[in-house]
Amino acid sequence: MKLSLIRHGKTEANEKRLYCGQSDISLSEQGRQEIVALKKTVLYPNADIYISSGLARATETLRILYSKEPDVIMHDFMEINFGDFEMKSHDQLKTIPEYQNWIDNIKTATCPNGESKIVFENRVKNGLNKLNELNTASVVVVCHGGVISTIMERFFPGQKNIYEWQPNFGRGYTLEFNKEKAFSITKI
Repeated sequence: MKLSLIRHGKTEANEKRLYCGQSDISLSEQGRQEIVALKKTVLYPNADIYISSGLARATETLRILYSKEPDVIMHDFMEINFGDFEMKSHDQLKTIPEYQNWIDNIKTATCPNGESKIVFENRVKNGLNKLNELNTASVVVVCHGGVISTIMERFFPGQKNIYEWQPNFGRGYTLEFNKEKAFSITKI
């Protein structure tokens, strides 16, 4: 299967450097303008099926890039749930012990009223399994930086860390993959 992963456009939360996981916010005006400009210069891949995480910023990006509604909403590809840290900045949180514990133990600690990295990774893996069940040759998924990084880290372990895999807004990767392995990668 050919899988293209595209990160949504910029939001006000991104501009303010806030943790924004599952808060359902729209693209900012700057984010919309940037996606419209990218559409004019980037050759975005076409697919048999177009998927959104279901959050507004992903669906709006898909609509701008492809002038269509998503064929499928797949909540498994929503960003990590930051729980009590949602819509707050590092500076707002840095004195809170639960936040420091989460930062120090990012692999295993759970955001209060949110998800741990392990639960998030398992949810994304479940989404990949659902893609295999679609029985199609090509899919475009418009989702989130953390989701894309998690998928890339899974298929290409040790090549980059999760932050290095995170694409810019409106950019991403196209993979040729099967259930267990990715065979090629192209940047979007």
